[in-house]
Amino acid sequence: MAREAEAQLRAGKADEAAAIITKGEPLITRLMAVPQPSLAAVSAASDLDELYGRMLLSNGNYGWARLLFQKNLARWKSWTPKTEETEQRRKQAEAEITLCDRKLAE
Repeated sequence: MAREAEAQLRAGKADEAAAIITKGEPLITRLMAVPQPSLAAVSAASDLDELYGRMLLSNGNYGWARLLFQKNLARWKSWTPKTEETEQRRKQAEAEITLCDRKLAE
């Protein structure tokens, strides 16, 4: 779903991308409800939140975007075992939060 939504967003179809993201939220909620979700489940949730955050950022909804990026940061800061991929995702979330903070200060 995240790949499909990203393709729609790249094609300039933000409404279609938003509909796909909204459709995926219940699935992500179910995936993340287990006590210790798999890396694949956390990655899927992270991808969807990151994409939605970027959409919100592009629409000027900096506070809401920051909230989604913070959720990703919390996921990756607490993830064990740390890997190159999880550290890259953590750094990406930190960079996106910094961008939101800069936009909010403007």
